[in-house]
Amino acid sequence: MFARSFSIRLKTNDVAEFTRLIEKDALPLLRRQKGFQDQLTFVVPGGSEAVDISLWDEKQNADSYGRNAYPEVLKALGKVVEGAPQVRTFEVCNSTFHKIAAPVGV
Repeated sequence: MFARSFSIRLKTNDVAEFTRLIEKDALPLLRRQKGFQDQLTFVVPGGSEAVDISLWDEKQNADSYGRNAYPEVLKALGKVVEGAPQVRTFEVCNSTFHKIAAPVGV
């Protein structure tokens, strides 16, 4: 399983709009992507920064989303975001929700 994370700075007082855009625009798009498993969004207290993590069955599906659909998500979020997001990809080594354990030797 793989995770794509993006961190963004939010414009002042735009947490509610950010949340609405994630639910209205990002989630439906994610759900249509091959290999999509789950999505989590976090906002720091005060609402100045957000982190979004999407979980994928395989790296190539996460990468495909990054190339093809993610630009649409960024466009939708553009009115509430300041600056460029930081995007990272991870291999998931443990998840109690998805019952994944780290391989022996990691």
